[in-house]
Amino acid sequence: MSGTPLGREIAHAIREAGPIGIDRYMALCLGHPVHGYYRTRDPLGPRGDFTTAPEISQMFGELVGVWIAAVRAAMGAPKALRLVELGPGRGTLMADALRALGALAPGTAFDLHLVETSPALRATQGAVLSGARPIWHDTPDTLPEGPAIVIANEFFDCLPVRQFLRTERGWCERVVGLGQGNLGQGNLGQDDLGQDGRLAFGLAPEPTRGLDDDAPMGALMSVPGAGLALMRGLARRLCATGGALLLIDYGHVRPGFGDTLQALSGHRFADPLEAPGEADLTAHVDFSALARAARGEGAAVHGPIDQHDFLLALGIGARAERLKARADEAQATAIDAAVARLTDPGPTGMGGLFKVMAVSDPDLGPLPPFV
Repeated sequence: MSGTPLGREIAHAIREAGPIGIDRYMALCLGHPVHGYYRTRDPLGPRGDFTTAPEISQMFGELVGVWIAAVRAAMGAPKALRLVELGPGRGTLMADALRALGALAPGTAFDLHLVETSPALRATQGAVLSGARPIWHDTPDTLPEGPAIVIANEFFDCLPVRQFLRTERGWCERVVGLGQGNLGQGNLGQDDLGQDGRLAFGLAPEPTRGLDDDAPMGALMSVPGAGLALMRGLARRLCATGGALLLIDYGHVRPGFGDTLQALSGHRFADPLEAPGEADLTAHVDFSALARAARGEGAAVHGPIDQHDFLLALGIGARAERLKARADEAQATAIDAAVARLTDPGPTGMGGLFKVMAVSDPDLGPLPPFV
């Protein structure tokens, strides 16, 4: 049997109605109102399941603040500015960004809006950002109108994706059902359900029409429907009322095939089906698809570029030297280690794996450091 409360609930639903898509499975695991991963815990830090860039060093958030200040100036320093963060974690990035913004543009007036569903994280954000008096939203749909600068660091990777496998019958959707262990890529229809309650991957019996047929047999394709819808909505908003979005996440800049669905638990990779609601689920961000979606709404797209290039261009080296000037030896060593970790350009290093892209009102013109 599936060993978590959410796993048992999902298994019961599959028995009643049949297998579910990967997008539905991700949405339940991460956002179930009672048992969802982000509803029940603070996942960050050594005691959590993963560590994000803002938790590694204050420099990351400070440089995002430098970017916010530059974009605000390009917007003509509007008096009524919405500053928005999607998935703000513990509030660390925004706290560091606001400190830098206060130094670069004293007296900046803004309304802070946080899109967050986790009660635990909201409580932490409220304490960390109490001076900024944040307003919380469950979804971006309730954000107020008006010029906005939106920050999304490691947010799009958590949005549900659908997956399709190229077979002789065409593109068959990958699903989660019940079976005797993991059924791999085999068919898993309503009549094939096992009775042991274990979740297993399979394929819908009928192909999905309308997908690109120019792909090799065995190719696995992810379609980020939720991410594309969100990007279209944000792009329309920015074109209508002004502003920009900064998107930082791990992913790829060119279309491709492969399974990037992954689970993290205790800072280790885990089986995505093993403990529903108890592990983080993510999928690599398809920056090319998001860029096409934004351009389709008339927005300007800047980048993507590697996080390594983004941070160096905004001055992480100079900021590190200033911090080290008043640090002891141990602190200076830690600062150097943080810079190396954040900017590591290797294929598995944060500086190379993570990409940075901006989307804006086209009237803003070029944005740093993408010029």
